[in-house]
Amino acid sequence: MDIYRLPALSDNYIFLLHDPGHNIAAVVDPAEPYPVLEKLESLKAKLVTIFNTHHHSDHVGGNQRLIQKFPQLTVYGGVEDRGRIPGQKVFLQEGDRVQFADRVGQVFFVPGHTSGHIAYYFPPVSSGDTGELFCGDTLFAGGCGRLFEGTPAQMVDSLSKLRNLPDNTRFWCAHEYTLKNLQFAMTVDEQNPELQKRFAEVKAARSRNEATVPSTIGVEKLTNPFMGWDRKSLQLVMKSQDPVQTFARLRGMKDRF
Repeated sequence: MDIYRLPALSDNYIFLLHDPGHNIAAVVDPAEPYPVLEKLESLKAKLVTIFNTHHHSDHVGGNQRLIQKFPQLTVYGGVEDRGRIPGQKVFLQEGDRVQFADRVGQVFFVPGHTSGHIAYYFPPVSSGDTGELFCGDTLFAGGCGRLFEGTPAQMVDSLSKLRNLPDNTRFWCAHEYTLKNLQFAMTVDEQNPELQKRFAEVKAARSRNEATVPSTIGVEKLTNPFMGWDRKSLQLVMKSQDPVQTFARLRGMKDRF
């Protein structure tokens, strides 16, 4: 399964999954149709699946046009998003399985950013491979999504599921927010040498207009404050020993940053 990162809108990423053996494709969160259609044309591939993580328009905005072009494709989304995702045919919940090419993916229910958010995790198929996680707006490189429809407790539970994946899991988040996220992280965790190093690397990459997605779960555990709600140094800064309150205070600070 080849993965292509397609820039869209102002700072979105769409992910196109390609099975070169059968020359079919799936797309994760098509914010708009045209980058997808252009890539499909260059690959001469047929789109058979849309994997949506949640209902926001910058994740489902391309659904209808893609359905018009490929009327037999199947649109997946969370059961809690029933009626909110254009063309949705399959309604997924925690523990369900999806398949594309030779990869079988696991569905995580990860509310917080929205009430019905899901993520798709494709485990490695052989030793030495990496797992691939498509997490929408739940986890970002260096950050996490705003809590539009959920609670801090829900988001901590959701991020815990993702934090428990193998460290070498690549995760493909839907926005290029990394530099801004790390600028905030430096205000609450500036003595973290791994964060200092990553911040410098990301600044250099963005100055060259290079993408910072995907990241890995291992990198996030070392440098992302929103994965460190139970870390003593962050609890000290947030003046709380309670993980959920620590997270909530971090999220509130980031919302005002």
